[in-house]
Amino acid sequence: MLAAFCGLLWQNRAAFGQRRIARAAYFDEVAPLFQSLTRRVEPSGFTRLSGLWNGLRFDLQAVPDTLTFRKLPTLWVMVTLTESVAVAGEVHVMMRPTGSEVFSHYGLMPDGVALPAGYPDDCALRCEDPSRLPLNVIADEAALFQDRSVKELVLSPKGLRIVLLGEEAERGRYLLYRDAEMGRRAFAAARLLPVLHRLTALHDRLNKEAAHG
Repeated sequence: MLAAFCGLLWQNRAAFGQRRIARAAYFDEVAPLFQSLTRRVEPSGFTRLSGLWNGLRFDLQAVPDTLTFRKLPTLWVMVTLTESVAVAGEVHVMMRPTGSEVFSHYGLMPDGVALPAGYPDDCALRCEDPSRLPLNVIADEAALFQDRSVKELVLSPKGLRIVLLGEEAERGRYLLYRDAEMGRRAFAAARLLPVLHRLTALHDRLNKEAAHG
């Protein structure tokens, strides 16, 4: 009995160590894309990155969402361009919003506005100032949400953000053992690069249109 207990304790410690290593390395594949890189480990164990890409500063976070009412626990990846943007207040466009998203202020936005044509039916917009929405720009971003891994687009005077589904917990292990471990495989640079390009283009367009009135 004691030997079995010690074996289980050793396995748990080994699993904890493997989790810590995997989470700390989650953004290792994308880190070489950035200059002036800084890292810090969040309470979740996932490393958070900040660095320059094509002269603009970006922030990357991985946010586990293990709320019990979800069908499967989810790992969200938040890619934020942290440069000032010429928009009036926050704008949140979200797929399948529930109001309980742990990574978003969507539920705190006071006003809902109908989205332009081209967006999926289960996509919604909420914002701070409906009278000053850049609707022409928002209309052109509808194609972003054809990728079903995209959860949210945020426009804010402080920057821009795209939230992606990083991964879901493995269904079988979660249903049988309630094992919600995620982040065993590093986030791929091939997934990140299109997001960096899109946020950069959106940043440039918003600022140029504001400058030209």
